Amino acid sequence: MSSSSSSSSTSGRLRIGKYELGRTLGEGSFAKVKFARNVENGENFAIKILDKEKLLKHKMIGQIKREISTMKLIRHPNVIRMYEVMASKTKIYIVLEFVTGGELFDKIARNGRLKEDEARKYFQQLINAVDYCHSRGVCHRDLKPENLLLDANGALKVSDFGLSALPQQVREDGLLHTTCGTPNYVAPEVVNSKGYDGAKADLWSCGVILYVLMAGYLPFEDSNLMALYKKIFKADFTCPPWFSTSAKKLVKRILDPNPVTRITIAEVIENEWFKKGYKAPIFEPADTTLDDVEAIFDESGESGNLVVERREDRPVTMNAFELISTSQGLNLSTLFEKQMQGIVKKETRFTSKFPAKEIVSKIEEAAMPLGFNVKKNKYKMKLQGEKTGRKGQLSIATEIFEVAPSLFMVELRKAQGDTLEFHKFYKNISAGLNDIVWKSGEDAKKIGDGAVDLPP
Repeated sequence: MSSSSSSSSTSGRLRIGKYELGRTLGEGSFAKVKFARNVENGENFAIKILDKEKLLKHKMIGQIKREISTMKLIRHPNVIRMYEVMASKTKIYIVLEFVTGGELFDKIARNGRLKEDEARKYFQQLINAVDYCHSRGVCHRDLKPENLLLDANGALKVSDFGLSALPQQVREDGLLHTTCGTPNYVAPEVVNSKGYDGAKADLWSCGVILYVLMAGYLPFEDSNLMALYKKIFKADFTCPPWFSTSAKKLVKRILDPNPVTRITIAEVIENEWFKKGYKAPIFEPADTTLDDVEAIFDESGESGNLVVERREDRPVTMNAFELISTSQGLNLSTLFEKQMQGIVKKETRFTSKFPAKEIVSKIEEAAMPLGFNVKKNKYKMKLQGEKTGRKGQLSIATEIFEVAPSLFMVELRKAQGDTLEFHKFYKNISAGLNDIVWKSGEDAKKIGDGAVDLPP
């Protein structure tokens, strides 16, 4: 726990204890993840921010305690590390390792399928991480490429334990009974509501990930959810011809719809295909004390347990490191929306030389005729779709950053709903925003193309 107070930042950023917050890295129903810098030593982190009132309203306190407890029990080179936990009167802050290599999902979207040796390397790291978690009594339950990040050295890092299960959640029959996860990656036994072994279900998801890495597409896919589940129940899939014979055999043994006969992680580790070029991980002991987990939910209001947050009324200034960290390495072209191999990203950005307040007004004017309600909070906006789509109402978070004097970067990010519907919305709204997008001579691209050049 950190007990230091915050101070107002000269750059207009939010300050939490010794951490200065920057751009939003991700957003979900109950949490937001922001880039953060430790002002004492200049180190970069990611901070997961949770709203206490929302957690209480939705009875999520127990789950969040489990998430924090889970991360304290895990210390592995292929798992995102949690450094500390803080709380204000209204929010909980989880300080996490910040990795700059992006999602494994992005690598597939950018390059298509991976070569078998490269896919095996990532799969080995994934299995190492999952096996370690299982040895600590922790199941992830939402393994997919979007939850697999890459660090600057290209090492895989498993993230997002929001759906993890600790041993206390296992019933007397020794099984878990919560249906969760992402449909395309979920094991058949998780859907049938008869209880399931979390470790076996995680391995199924690992098998789907291995298939995606080597094929460049999903083994089970259908726009109709029931039809998708039927394919999963029957393990109705075919390996493409470029899979080696030994890789096909392993994938089929992992994607066995019967959890009893499905291969185990111990057997995967001994598999000849898996063992090729295998390197065992080296890791340090985990922190097993959980005293501070209770402290962050302490409602006594003791100032020693709380941090204070302050903000100035102006757009957040994005520094050069953050700007580069939004792309892969130094290739700034990947800052902007691309659709490759039928995969659509969950966010897009464009630059503008218009004043920030005018950008806000333009977005509001363009969104409302498309059936979106607009909530404004200074230089942030929440666009909420009125209609219910495939995955509920589409919700889009918009934020404006100052990247240079009189130059702003606008980020539109899917907060909730279907990614394909977000992509369609983006195409529709682009016409209304085209006149505020910054253009540079003949090289400038319209926002509707999904890419706008940054200034040199």
